[in-house]
Amino acid sequence: MNTIFRSPLTDGDLRRRASIFTILDEIGEALDLTETQFERARQSYNAVGEWISGSDDPILVKTLVYLQGSSALGTAVKPIGRDEFDVDLICFCAAVSVGISPTQLKAAVGNRLREHKTYAPILQEKKRCWRLDYKGDFHLDLSPTIANPRCHNDGELVPDRKLREWHPTNPRAYKAKFDERAALKPRLTRRMVAMQRDQATVEPFPAYQSAKGILRRTVQLLKRHRDLFFEHNTDEIAPISVVITTLAMRAYEYCIYRHVFEDELDVLVETIRMMPHFIERPIIDGQQAYAVWNETTQGENFAEGWNKDARKAKAFYDWHENALADFEALRDGVGQDTLALNMQRSFGDRVANNVLEKHISTVSGARKTNSLLVAPTIGLTTTKAAAATTAVPSNTFFGDQ
Repeated sequence: MNTIFRSPLTDGDLRRRASIFTILDEIGEALDLTETQFERARQSYNAVGEWISGSDDPILVKTLVYLQGSSALGTAVKPIGRDEFDVDLICFCAAVSVGISPTQLKAAVGNRLREHKTYAPILQEKKRCWRLDYKGDFHLDLSPTIANPRCHNDGELVPDRKLREWHPTNPRAYKAKFDERAALKPRLTRRMVAMQRDQATVEPFPAYQSAKGILRRTVQLLKRHRDLFFEHNTDEIAPISVVITTLAMRAYEYCIYRHVFEDELDVLVETIRMMPHFIERPIIDGQQAYAVWNETTQGENFAEGWNKDARKAKAFYDWHENALADFEALRDGVGQDTLALNMQRSFGDRVANNVLEKHISTVSGARKTNSLLVAPTIGLTTTKAAAATTAVPSNTFFGDQ
C-alpha cells in the first residue's frame, strides 16, 4: 500500500486542513435537500406510486415507484438560480415484457397521471419521462421501465430519448454499488502517528465523520463546481451527473485500497485526480470511442453522448483540469482571504459566504470562551459530550497567527 506524502505537515497545517474539510462538509450540507424537502418528496412519490398501481390498465397493475439518481444516492445539489430540486423516480412496470413499445408504456403512465385532479395541472411531458412540477419545492421526474430479461442482476430497460428503443439500466444495483463504496474508510497515517507518539492522549487529528461521508461530499462538491463552470454555457456539453458520480466512486475505491493518506483533504483531492483513469477507450463500430460503463448491467455507457458530440469529451477534461486545480488550491491555500476567494470561485459567492460567515462566527465565539475542541470521529466541535476532547490552541485555522 502506497502512502501519499506531498510535504511534511505541521500540527498547525493539520488543524487548518481539518477546518477546511469541515467547511467543505458544511457547504455540501447547504447545497443538499433539507430534511423537510426530502420528506415532502418522499410522501409525494409514495402517493404517485399508489395512484399509478391502482390503475385498471393491465400495463400498470404491478408497478414499483422508487428513487433513483442523486436523491437516492444522497448527492443532490441545489440548482443555481432556483430552489427546486429535481427528484428522479423510476416507475418499474413488472407486468409487461419487452413486447411493449417505449411509446406505449410512457403513454400509459402519462394517461394515468392525467386522471388525478392534483397531478393533471402540474404534469409536464419530457422526452422519456413525466414531470410533476411542485413549483418552489421540487420536481418529480418519473421514468417508466420494464424488466431486462438479459440482465442477471435484476436490471431494467428504459426508453431512449426518441422513444424508439429500450436501453439497459439498473438504478437499484447502481445505488447498492455506490453505497458499498461510500462506506469505505480511508487510512490516515497522521492519526496513527499521533496515537503512537502518546498512547495516553486523545487523537488530535481524527477522521472527520460527516453524515454523508467523504465520497458523497466529494460528488456533491464536484457537481456544484461543474454547475458554476458551465453556468453561462448554453451548448449542453457539461458532464452529466452520473458520469461524475461513476468516475468519482471508482476513483475513491481505488484510492482507499491503494493508498494511505495524511488527511481527508488528501483523499478528496486524490480521488478527483484519479477520475479520468476510469474512462475507457474501446473500439465501437470501428471507431475509438469513450466509455464510462455501468458496472451493474451490460451495455449502458454513461459517456455515450461523448461519441456523438466530440465537444462533450473535451468539456469534461477541461472542467476536470480546472476542478483539480481549484481543490488543490483549497487544500494548500493559507490565509482566511485566500480561503474565501477559493471557496467563492469553486462554489459560488452566496453559498461560500454564508457558510464561511457562520463557521467563522462559531469558531470565534468558541475560541473566546476556550471551548473549541477536537474530538475523535467528530473533528472540530464545541461540545464535550460526545467523546474525550482536546483543546485547540489559540490560532486561526487558515494559517494566520
